[in-house]
Amino acid sequence: MKPLNYGIVGCGMMGREHIRNINLLDNTRVHAIYEPNEAMRADALKDAPDALFHDSLANLVNDSHVDCLVIVSPNYVHINQLKEISALRTLPILVEKPLSTDPADEAFITELAQTYKAPIWVAMEYRYMPPLMRFIDRVDEVTGGVCMLSIREHRFPFLEKVDDWNRFNQYSGGTLVEKCCHFFDLMRLILKSEPTTVMASGSQMVNHLDETYNGAQSDIWDAAYAIFDFESGARSMLDLCMFAEGSQFQEHIIAVGPKGKIECLIPGPTRFWPEHLGKQPEPQLIISPRDPSGPTVIEVPVDEALLAAGDHHGSTFYQHQGFQRAVLGQQVPEVTLHDGWCAVRMGMAAQQSSLESKAIKLN
Repeated sequence: MKPLNYGIVGCGMMGREHIRNINLLDNTRVHAIYEPNEAMRADALKDAPDALFHDSLANLVNDSHVDCLVIVSPNYVHINQLKEISALRTLPILVEKPLSTDPADEAFITELAQTYKAPIWVAMEYRYMPPLMRFIDRVDEVTGGVCMLSIREHRFPFLEKVDDWNRFNQYSGGTLVEKCCHFFDLMRLILKSEPTTVMASGSQMVNHLDETYNGAQSDIWDAAYAIFDFESGARSMLDLCMFAEGSQFQEHIIAVGPKGKIECLIPGPTRFWPEHLGKQPEPQLIISPRDPSGPTVIEVPVDEALLAAGDHHGSTFYQHQGFQRAVLGQQVPEVTLHDGWCAVRMGMAAQQSSLESKAIKLN
C-alpha cells in the first residue's frame, strides 16, 4: 500500500511537532507544505527535507498526491482556510485548536459538519497524554461518578509566534479560548455532560504588560479562574496561571465523587525542565479511595522518542494514530467539529463572564 501523503498548512513550532510525529507513523510521509513565512519554511526542512513547498493554500489542496491535510496556522485563519479547502476539494482534515475565534462562525461550522463528506478531526492533544488517558479510563471507577472536577495549569508564559499574533485577543480568540479550550474539552469528556453556566474572573496581570507591536499594546490574559455548572449536576473549575513556570508539575487534574478521589499530575515540556534539577519527574496518577482511605501513587512514564518529538507528552503521536485510522476509513473522528466548537464556546462564555462580572448561561 502506498504511503499516506500529508499536506501541512503552517509549519511554526506546533506545525513542526505535527511533522515530527507524522514521521513516527508507519507508512506515512509529509509530501507538501504551505507556509508563507520564509524562516518557518527553512525550519520545516529540518524535519521534512523532502517536502514540496506550495506558494498558496489552493495549490496545496489541489496537489493530486495529497491524501489528507493538517491545519496548523494561526488561530484567526482556521475558519477561512476551512472555507477555502471545502470549496476546492474534499480531503480528510486534522485542524488545530481553537477551531474558531469568532462567535459568528457557528453557522458555518454547523453546516460544514452536516455537509462535508470526509473526516474532520479537531486537534485536542491533551486528551491523548498517556497519564490523562489513564485518568479518564479510571475516573468513574475510582470516584463512583464525578461530582467535582478541577483542572489547574500553572505554566510558562505564551511563547513567541510569527508576527506575534498570540499577544492579542483579536487574533488568538483570547487566552480562555486559545489556551483553555483544551481544558474545557476535557471537562465535557470527563463529565460526559454539557455546561449550563459559567462564572469567571481573568485578566492580564504579569506577562507582556510592557510589550507593544506595531504601536499596539499586548492585551492577552495570563491568569484566570472559571467555574462551570453542568447538566449532570457536577461542577468543574479551571485555575490558570501563566507566570508559574517554577512549578514541578504543570497540570494537576482532580476528580472527586462519592467513592473517592483521583488526581493526575503532568510536568511541563521536557525541553523546559531545568538541568540543575536533575531528571524530570514522571507523570503521576494518585488514587485516594474513601474506604479504605489513603493514596496510591502510580507513575505513568512516556516513551522517550515521543517526548523528543514534541511538547505534549506523546499526545500528538497518539492523536495522529487515530487520525490516520480515520483517513483510512477504520474509525470516525474522536474529536468532532461539534466538540471543537463546544470547547471554544465555553472559552468565549468564560471571557464574557469575566468582562461583565456576571454568570453567563451557555444553553
